[in-house]
Amino acid sequence: MKNTFLKTCLCAVFLFVSLWSVTQAQQISISGAVTDKTTGEKMAGVTVSVKGSLSGTISDASGNFKLNTSRSLPLTLVFSYVGFKSEEVLVSNAGETLRVQLSSTEVLGQEVVVAASRVAQSILQSPVSIEKLDSRAIKASPAPTFYDALANMKGVEMSTQSLTFKSVNTRGFNSNGNTRVLQLIDGMDNQAPGLNFSVGNIVGITELDMDNVELLPGAASALYGPNALNGIVLMNSKNPFEHQGLSANVKSGILSDDGRSKATTGYYDVTVRYAHAFNNKWAFKVNFGYIKADDWQAYDNRDQSILNGHNLQDGTRANNPAYNGVNSYGDETNVNMYASLRPAALTPNNPLGMGIAQLSAATGGLITPGQIFNAIMPDSANTFVSRTGYDERSLADYNTKNMKINGAIHYRIRDNLEAFIQGSYGTGTTVYTGADRYSIKNFRMGQYKAELKGSNFYVRLYTTQERAGDSYAIGTLAQGINEAWKPSAGANGWFAQYFGAYATSSLTTFSTAFQTALAQGQNPAQAFATATTAAKGGSTNFHNGARAFADQGRLMPGTAAFDNAADTVKSKAIPGDARGVGAKFNDKTNLYQAEFMYNFSDLIPFAEVLVGGNYRVYALNSGGSLFALDDNGKEFRINEYGGYVQVAKSLVEDHIHLTGSIRYDKNENFKGQFSPRLSAVYTFLKTHNIRASYQTGFRIPTCQDQYIDLQTPQYRLIGGIPFMIDRFGLKNGPIYTLESVQAGTPQQYQFRDFEPERIVAFEVGYKGLFANKVLVDAYVYSNNFKNYNGVQALVKPDGAGGQQIYSIPVNLDRDIKSWGWALGIDYSLPLNFVTGGNISYNDLRDDEGLTSAGVMWNTPKVRYNLYVGNRNIAGSNFGFNVTWRWQDKFIWNSTFVSPAVNTRALSEIPAYGTLDAQISKFFPKAKTTVKIGGANILKKTYIQSWGNPTVGAQYYASLGYNL
Repeated sequence: MKNTFLKTCLCAVFLFVSLWSVTQAQQISISGAVTDKTTGEKMAGVTVSVKGSLSGTISDASGNFKLNTSRSLPLTLVFSYVGFKSEEVLVSNAGETLRVQLSSTEVLGQEVVVAASRVAQSILQSPVSIEKLDSRAIKASPAPTFYDALANMKGVEMSTQSLTFKSVNTRGFNSNGNTRVLQLIDGMDNQAPGLNFSVGNIVGITELDMDNVELLPGAASALYGPNALNGIVLMNSKNPFEHQGLSANVKSGILSDDGRSKATTGYYDVTVRYAHAFNNKWAFKVNFGYIKADDWQAYDNRDQSILNGHNLQDGTRANNPAYNGVNSYGDETNVNMYASLRPAALTPNNPLGMGIAQLSAATGGLITPGQIFNAIMPDSANTFVSRTGYDERSLADYNTKNMKINGAIHYRIRDNLEAFIQGSYGTGTTVYTGADRYSIKNFRMGQYKAELKGSNFYVRLYTTQERAGDSYAIGTLAQGINEAWKPSAGANGWFAQYFGAYATSSLTTFSTAFQTALAQGQNPAQAFATATTAAKGGSTNFHNGARAFADQGRLMPGTAAFDNAADTVKSKAIPGDARGVGAKFNDKTNLYQAEFMYNFSDLIPFAEVLVGGNYRVYALNSGGSLFALDDNGKEFRINEYGGYVQVAKSLVEDHIHLTGSIRYDKNENFKGQFSPRLSAVYTFLKTHNIRASYQTGFRIPTCQDQYIDLQTPQYRLIGGIPFMIDRFGLKNGPIYTLESVQAGTPQQYQFRDFEPERIVAFEVGYKGLFANKVLVDAYVYSNNFKNYNGVQALVKPDGAGGQQIYSIPVNLDRDIKSWGWALGIDYSLPLNFVTGGNISYNDLRDDEGLTSAGVMWNTPKVRYNLYVGNRNIAGSNFGFNVTWRWQDKFIWNSTFVSPAVNTRALSEIPAYGTLDAQISKFFPKAKTTVKIGGANILKKTYIQSWGNPTVGAQYYASLGYNL
């Protein structure tokens, strides 16, 4: 497939080169100048484009422009600049020198969006909910990066796993590494192919090259295909024809959280962009970005074992022998001491059994060996013991960094035809929370695209190449270090040493107390009770002594022995081999895609008709560390294809706009999926719009949902397709749900076909502009999830008294209904002040039993944002923005959460609020902006999902040129 794709790309390049030689129509030249209507100043960087074509240029430093076009006169030029009202000028005479004035505007609701219908339209008349963040808003935002600023959008939730890795979600079912939200960068799916989710903006657009971000909450599979279930984040970079010159930004600051190893540390973020156009034909751009910091740290030490009578809040390593800290690793391995010692205690062929037998004989058999064993042990339910673990900060690489390099070469073949190639490469170190915490170290990913684009079509070929680098699973690493130093199992293993030391201390105490009581005149029954009290009363000391004995010589962080053991485990692919555990995440999966879209509006005058399609291949390659192998020992390839048709029609003098679309997609492992969408927009009084839509979406199970085979500290994760179920023999012999086993009433699990997740959504909304000053956007939605892809933990006895716990993706056999609403109000005040806010509500209609069924809603009911700002206070070129964000508490369920905490719904994420602020000063003559700001400036620390790092305050100062 790889060779086929490369051949296709070469053919596309040949096509581009051939088209360059096409004889062009006679060129005409149009020139002029652009000034600010209010100040009279010459305006540089104004985009000048021919309406209805791709042809265009920008004004130079003196405000002058010259445009060559093959279009015949008369034609219309469109002049646009961020923060100014666009102007259209009719040109009838090529020799005329144009003088154009642009007016600064703070009028709301003037944005044009594309994502909602794949065609340009006013944001006010979008048929579905949509949010937009343009370059002007990015510059004014107090958020440290534009990606952080997405959290200020209406209905958006964010999950922070690292300073450089954050996941975006809307309308419920949030997760780390979100597979239900599609992130597109210049039309390319930005997911890491082996992970099936976007790794934040590690391989994305730099802030200087970001033109705009459009976000669609809710289902959008009808146009965008699989995984556009909960929303789309569509990022568009700047065109080098329209945004030329050198831009640079240097940002430096500090991260502060008192719970970190070092509370306050510095960071820096540098970006550079350069673009240039030659004769309105050729243009190129290059971008560079680099950020480096000491990362946020995860240090939640609460005990999620829920064993030995302890709960999440009161369990510690000192008082709970089975302690399993949220961000402590290696301590997931536990064994029931009572069950392990009982056979030896009742068999007099070992020191423990012989000692107990002798005591029983001394009483003439009045006290049995079983009674003595019960006396020296805690009760059977409270004798779990876990290995001593390591804190995350001793295992993870917190030296987070990210370097991005991208560029593009554009060639305008004709006014309405443009060819370009584009490449993006990113590398970095970050941390991700999945079933384990993963240190994504020296991760690399590249996206490379060739595209031919006309005014009414495009053909696009691209590939995504993922390389996991030196990434490793943190929990598995801790287990590997423990096992490398001293194996858990075996006659001389860690647990044998622990149990032996405990039993010896307890039996000695019991024996001494028993004999002393007899000597003091107590009868055997009384002496037994006295000795039992003494043995059980010393349990804490016996546990501490046993752990100290078993931990003698334990590898300690910071020592050469620890580092050597860690390096060995990290260099070996998961799950390891006969010589030891492996923690390396070894993934080199690639994605290949070809797609097209054609707008028939020129051929079909009575309606706007779009047709599009795509073909995709996943080439799995993890070296056997993540994905299963086929019968020939090779990893799988997964083929998908799809196509769509959309028809739109305006009625009643454009007051009513109707749109209908349908899409079909097929993955080789699942049945084909149809996704229809219908929408209607009614426009009245020019700036008021009521919209209604019926939308559908689906999510084809990810590559990991299909073929994963990975042992984690909590479970063995396997794919849910029939091939995987049969490979592990899960239908052979008894297999039970984990929750039923924990409840003491094992229930046999019944397998069902594993199918794509689907959603049917209804939405009604209103967006209107009052007096060009107040913009109101509101909606109510209702979702019905079918075949929800959750997870099921299963217990399979191994026939030798042990068991294996599997976690598999499954479909819930009931519909999940959710609903919500949102309201946003923006108010343009006098003197360029703006204020506003938004609030969103999301909830399940009936959540009874969903937690135990593996449903991960993971969404606060209420969240809101409030802001006030001014980009240019009284013409002083000073600007500011202050934003307050708040969200409610909620329960977080995931495969990282321990089974005991998951089933009891104890993993609560507390409510929190943050205050962000910035003040800036623009120096026009130097084209320089100085900005000082911070995120969470009140330093109210918070977490956004279970096991994720604590986020503190981030303060920064930046110096930008030609932003």
